[in-house]
Amino acid sequence: MGLPLLGETLSFFHPFKDFDVAPFVKERMERYGPIFKTSIVGEYMVASTDPDFNNFIFQQEGRLFQSWYPETFTKIFGVSNMSTLHGFMYKYLKSLILSLFGVDSLKGKLLPEIEQFVIKRLHAWSSLPSIEMKEESSAMIFDFTAKKLINYDPCKSMENFRKNFNAFIDGLISFPINIPGTSYYKCVQGRKKVILMLKKMLNERYACPKEGPEDFFDLIIKEFKKEETLLTEEIALDLMFVLLFASYETTSLSITMAIKLLTDHPKVLAKLEEEHKNIIENREDRSSGITWNEYKSMTYTYQVISETMRLANIAPAIFRKTMQDVKTKDGDTIPAGWVVMVCPPATHMNPNIYEDPFSFDPSRWAQTDANVGSKYFMAFGGGMRFCVGADFSRLQTTIFLHHLVTKYRWIAVKGGEIVRTPGLKFPNGYHIKLIDKNE
Repeated sequence: MGLPLLGETLSFFHPFKDFDVAPFVKERMERYGPIFKTSIVGEYMVASTDPDFNNFIFQQEGRLFQSWYPETFTKIFGVSNMSTLHGFMYKYLKSLILSLFGVDSLKGKLLPEIEQFVIKRLHAWSSLPSIEMKEESSAMIFDFTAKKLINYDPCKSMENFRKNFNAFIDGLISFPINIPGTSYYKCVQGRKKVILMLKKMLNERYACPKEGPEDFFDLIIKEFKKEETLLTEEIALDLMFVLLFASYETTSLSITMAIKLLTDHPKVLAKLEEEHKNIIENREDRSSGITWNEYKSMTYTYQVISETMRLANIAPAIFRKTMQDVKTKDGDTIPAGWVVMVCPPATHMNPNIYEDPFSFDPSRWAQTDANVGSKYFMAFGGGMRFCVGADFSRLQTTIFLHHLVTKYRWIAVKGGEIVRTPGLKFPNGYHIKLIDKNE
């Protein structure tokens, strides 16, 4: 259990540089087995690397387990953020999000909008000496999502939303020491600034509705005007904050990792290019945009994305809390109120589940439906709390890859090294030079 108060926090956050399971987890698996006790950031918890037990945890959401995150997480994202809400309220907020980012909306409206956004950004990048992929893909995805959520245009606004999210990653799981200079303090200050911006914009919109396509602000205001609405201003602001943050970080990491892996594996890149070349050649009008049927036919692209997500392990831990005493299959008891930390990398890098797990082999997904969560694939979580933005993320990544590999080639300039703490980072960035294939 480690030192008093500090527990094993320092070991948990100790950096490492490969695709393997974190040394902290691996060493304890070898010593204690797939389920073991620990103490991190002041919380006693049980860590699970057992796929069957992890699946059981996800399936028992709302009965034996409920969502939980460290105190720093809830204070930064808000005590009313979606991750801390349960039951009917969680389902209510999920339905609000899906009304804007669900499959029907993706298919009907968002696909062509995302495509035009991607085309413009790639063209702009190709005129630069080089770009840092994580930074530029973050900006691209954040700007699009902010446009759909709150009609935010960085070219027209005096407020820079995105810069306030830069410090959040380091402070999400840290000791809640709210003094200047700490990661936690920087996170709290960034949150305050963003919430004030969002509140000001929401009040302005409420007083003066905009014309044009509906965004998330419009949906929120409609809910506010209902007689027996469940939505409060606090919940609405926390929800928008979380959605903006998610768009900023997760998909951009996936895209950066995908380009890094494709650069290092030219045979995979060639096969991906062939799939997208065939799609264009089979069109009646080769200059037309991607259709939904074309998107659904990009099977190898799905495999590349799934394999990237498996290796990236962007979510190295998923937390739940026991609602009552829970017995493991070995007969041990996890007391009520204890935290359980599910460790997806231990499953994703398990050689008994994935042959040669450290290799980048998209074809391993040929016989597997990676569009849904399973006990062997937890990149988007699992159970009732399977990531509500999974389809949105996959669509953005697919459209980006389509236009990247059909219209451009690229050269790695510098960077590309990864570090995990345990979350994925590119400490020196990943710089590439983008070149138009027609030049």
